[in-house]
Amino acid sequence: MVRFRTGRNGLSINYLEPVSNRCMILDNISGQNCNAVTRTFAYARVSTVEQDPENQIREIAAAGFAVEPHRIITETVSGSQAIAQRKGFARLLDKMERGDVLVVTKLDRLGRDAIDVSTTVAKLEVLGIRVHCLALGGVDLTSSAGKLTMGVINAVAQFERDLLIERTQSGLARAKAQGKTLGRPSTLSADQQALVREKIANGATVSSIAREMGTSRQTIMRARDSEPK
Repeated sequence: MVRFRTGRNGLSINYLEPVSNRCMILDNISGQNCNAVTRTFAYARVSTVEQDPENQIREIAAAGFAVEPHRIITETVSGSQAIAQRKGFARLLDKMERGDVLVVTKLDRLGRDAIDVSTTVAKLEVLGIRVHCLALGGVDLTSSAGKLTMGVINAVAQFERDLLIERTQSGLARAKAQGKTLGRPSTLSADQQALVREKIANGATVSSIAREMGTSRQTIMRARDSEPK
């Protein structure tokens, strides 16, 4: 825009930058949209139809987050299902844009385990979306403090997994040392297994023995390969 002024020194010309251009300049400097309005979304998940996601919505509102109804996504899906397979969360991602805020009540709303949650938060951070979890004091999980918290949670989860594996291996080794048979019990008794080996030695086929004894071919083959006791 050009403004003409007439003064004592004659005609002067001033160039004024339009508001839209000033916003573009600020956008380039700060990396943010000066016209953008932060929008807040809420995601609530329950495992069964008997559960009501409204409790989570009220909890989010009580924490001071004002979420418009059309920005609230609820769905009924098992917590064991990966976040990428949840249709409601997929709809939420389609609605959200850079600069938006997502609020959840607990971490398990964002994934089936610590790894899934971390992947989800990292993806949202790349999209420029902040994530607040009420169970962690409302901290933004994409912030430095939030990443530190997530790191501690992931470390604890990994420790628990390693401890579970160690206990399982120790239990199996102890049972084996005591002479216990590992795995599921055999369908056939020791006498039946001996009979299977005898029939096979006499030329009978696995399929014919399975039909005769009313069991599967896999059971007969396991009996054939087992060591006599």
